[in-house]
Amino acid sequence: MSHPYSPSDLILPDFTPNLRSTSEVHAWNGIATFLVMLVIWLVSGRSSRKLSKTDRWLMIWWAVSGLIHIIHEGYWVFSPEFYKDESGNYFAEVWKEYSKGDSRYASRHAAVLGIEGIAVIFVGPASLLAVYAIAKGKSYSYILQFALSLVQFYGSSLYFITAFLEGDKFASTRYFYYSYFIAQGGTWLLFPALIIIRCWKRICAACTLPDHKSKVY
Repeated sequence: MSHPYSPSDLILPDFTPNLRSTSEVHAWNGIATFLVMLVIWLVSGRSSRKLSKTDRWLMIWWAVSGLIHIIHEGYWVFSPEFYKDESGNYFAEVWKEYSKGDSRYASRHAAVLGIEGIAVIFVGPASLLAVYAIAKGKSYSYILQFALSLVQFYGSSLYFITAFLEGDKFASTRYFYYSYFIAQGGTWLLFPALIIIRCWKRICAACTLPDHKSKVY
């Protein structure tokens, strides 16, 4: 059966079209994300530590980010034939939909598989650790967030660069190109970049000795 992806000559044997509408897929995504955000915001507001609003928003980012890496991307990594799904499985439907903006997910592109595999195994669990580190004020909080954001930024950079080097031909329409590939993919560049800058400043400030103190050799 023909598929809605680009390039049109992409071979996907036994492809099954989406059984859920685009709006339904987005609605369930939005509801799940909102519930995670709400829970983290409420829990962080009742923390025994006085957390700033920035820290609470960072906890939300790392919680949502970590769950996306582990659950959504984990499903994709371990379900190579999701495009054949005939049951209406929510996660299969998500990736059938997103592949309209980047068909490399449907074709199991090696570069994307490598990037997502690292995200699932390492970045996802470490992101949830970052939530805990912020909540408890752990000494490793900033260096952990810095390292995670650097990995995310680097992985997202490779994600875009490899697509551009291969002709930037993986979106079925301009709408899906800008809404899925650019906007959604760009999130993993923007937020990590902002966190990198914030953590860099905090780490540098913590490592700066006052002028009146003795030098450490």
